[in-house]
Amino acid sequence: MSQITPVFKREFFGYFRSPVAYVFLVVFLMASVGLAFFIGGFFKANLATLESFFVFHPWLFLFLIPAAGMRLWSEEKRTGTIELLFTLPITTLEAVLAKFFAAWAFLTVAILLSFPMVITVGYLGNPDWGVIASSYLGSILMAGSYLGVCSLTSALTRNQVISFVLSVLACLVLLFLGWSVFNGVLSAVLPVWAVDLLANFSFATHFNAFTKGIIDPKDVVFFLSLTGFTLFLNVVALER
Repeated sequence: MSQITPVFKREFFGYFRSPVAYVFLVVFLMASVGLAFFIGGFFKANLATLESFFVFHPWLFLFLIPAAGMRLWSEEKRTGTIELLFTLPITTLEAVLAKFFAAWAFLTVAILLSFPMVITVGYLGNPDWGVIASSYLGSILMAGSYLGVCSLTSALTRNQVISFVLSVLACLVLLFLGWSVFNGVLSAVLPVWAVDLLANFSFATHFNAFTKGIIDPKDVVFFLSLTGFTLFLNVVALER
């Protein structure tokens, strides 16, 4: 595992050598704060809470994380640097983990840069800091699951656009499974137990508990298991 650190550093700092990373950070922060203020009714709610900020994260991640993750492996394949990468004394698993953790760390930085929202809500009232902390934890874990899916789709093609589209479609399904309207449609063709089972595979279903200050082990296990499973498939896809 000694080769994970240098590849991680190369990938993580590589994000900040490109103006695209800064554009991503600005777009994410402006979109998340704008949605909280103008659609979520941050001030109208008259409550010292960041629920209106975090409630839009599953939908923001649906497009922004595939945009950040589409290049993970497809760019390596397109430029031919994937052959150079695997000439290093590094296993496929180590390479997958290094690139994933670098991208996840970048996304974590993007999420944590929203700290002015925390300062604002703390200045305006007396918020429940435990709920805010659990919401950030849930957002970071959910971002890792989104990224795991995007890393897998990126490993399946050398075209970044195709990787982006596949990632959005896959994440959209996993998000819609927890949407009551979508479940209502499914209930017309599937038994209730099957609909409830599918709902348990939704990002939103497990993220909502975090936004209420509840850190349920099953929600943590879901995000980590989904991330681990997609990374396992990522390794299989690259080796074959």
